[in-house]
Parts: sequence; structure tokens; C-alpha cells
Amino acid sequence: MNNHIRCLPTEDIEINCSSLSQKTNNSNLWKSLHIFWEKFLKKLLENPNELQVWQKVDRHGNIYWQAYDPATGKSFSSGSQADVCLWIEQLYRY
Repeated sequence: MNNHIRCLPTEDIEINCSSLSQKTNNSNLWKSLHIFWEKFLKKLLENPNELQVWQKVDRHGNIYWQAYDPATGKSFSSGSQADVCLWIEQLYRY
């Protein structure tokens, strides 16, 4: 019985693995640069006096909302999006 299995020399295996690793590293680098660029542009174009509202998750997995008005220095936090909307309406009512 003839066995037609041929093994690659060790050097070829190392080259193949390193080129695969290099492609993965390049892909991760470009992805990281893209994310950095998006965050940089967002920060650059952001109005510093604009009302900011964001959603957060605490260590227990509970979702809550935070709002901050740089013009007045006031902030608000609640588990309800409706409460945050009410706070904003009251803030700008006067």
C-alpha cells in the first residue's frame, strides 16, 4: 500500500503562518485606525455647548440614561428615557 501524503518543509509552514498572522494584524490595525478616526471626527465637529444625552449600563446590567447641559452645567440621570425627555423640556421651558 502506497501512502501519497507529502509533508511541507518546516520553513514553508512558518512562512504561511506568519503571513496569515500579518494579514490579521493589518486588518486589526486598519479597523482600530478607522474607529479612532470616527471618534476623532465626532469630537472635532461636536458643539461644546450642545445638550448631551447618552445611555449607559451599570455593573448589574441595568440600563439608564444620562443627560448633561454644558450651557447650564446641570445634569440628570434616570432609568427612564421619558424622564430624561421631561427634564430636558423643563430645562428649556424658561
